[in-house]
Amino acid sequence: MTKKFFALSAAVSATAMLAACGGAQSGSRDQIRAVGSSTVYPFAKAVADSLAKSNSAIKSPIVESTGTGAGMKLFCGGVGVSHPDIENASRRMKKSEYEDCAKNGVDKIAEVQVGLDGVAFAEAKGGLGLKLTPADVYKALAANPYGKPNTAKTWKDVNPAYPAEPILVYGPPSTSGTRDALKELILAKGCDANPEMKALKDSDKEKHDAICGEVRSDGAYVDSGENDNLIVQKLEANPKAVGVFGFSYLEENADKLVGLTMGGVTPTYASISDFSYPGARPLYIYVKVAHLDAIKGLKDFVAEWAKSWGKDGLLAKQGMVVAPADIQAKNAKIASEFTLLDPAELK
Repeated sequence: MTKKFFALSAAVSATAMLAACGGAQSGSRDQIRAVGSSTVYPFAKAVADSLAKSNSAIKSPIVESTGTGAGMKLFCGGVGVSHPDIENASRRMKKSEYEDCAKNGVDKIAEVQVGLDGVAFAEAKGGLGLKLTPADVYKALAANPYGKPNTAKTWKDVNPAYPAEPILVYGPPSTSGTRDALKELILAKGCDANPEMKALKDSDKEKHDAICGEVRSDGAYVDSGENDNLIVQKLEANPKAVGVFGFSYLEENADKLVGLTMGGVTPTYASISDFSYPGARPLYIYVKVAHLDAIKGLKDFVAEWAKSWGKDGLLAKQGMVVAPADIQAKNAKIASEFTLLDPAELK
């Protein structure tokens, strides 16, 4: 009896809170709203469509491709119908983002890992055929490699084994989780190959992060927005250019593009699954627990993700790299029980 009473009270409280925060939207919304990663977007859209087809009582969720960083700001803006229910993310939530969420009353969040992806480097067929390493990518793209202004104009300036062709890389903007993953998984590794930079990480982390993660803005790296398909088009138009995006876009365009090796490893389904490819990364959705009982179909939408991420599931057919069985099991439990994210785990 007591459990039922508290469960009902929680549901009423959540609905009342949403109504109070809804403002001009009259405290109601009949569609789920998800924002965030352009990498996760096609997967989220597929799950949304699948839910709408399987349950006619639920409207197909609205899914917006805003980039992970921009999506986090929207998601963390508050509780209520004017704020998103789900954040799609191509990297883990940052501690600072959680703190922003908590300040705005979004202090109950469930984190669900939905699969894997990779930060892929690619070119059009017949391109330069670069055999990249994290250190060479860092030297090519960092604003101030090892603390000095970047003067490299051609790939040969970076590595004598490369051709004397201008450095031109199309990649994600600063709001993108793919950009964050590029910094963390590739640029930082290349930077820390230098002993002085590795030591700086312990003595002055802020300075280290600026030197190791800031991307040059002189035209060698071109911010191409959140539309990864646009990067594919630009690579087709310029075979001497390199593109950076999620692996699923490379796989989807395998007839047009070639994945470039990173440290001798080619981005493939297998190399991302076993994390031998340096750019492998998890993909997430973040669920606003306060919205669960007030937004119709939200629990069903999360459950649809769990139904879809298996080896023979919808998401694998869409090009997502499937997570190991133990990760699937752990996150299926979170998706059904909505276990709260522990902020102590975040960086």
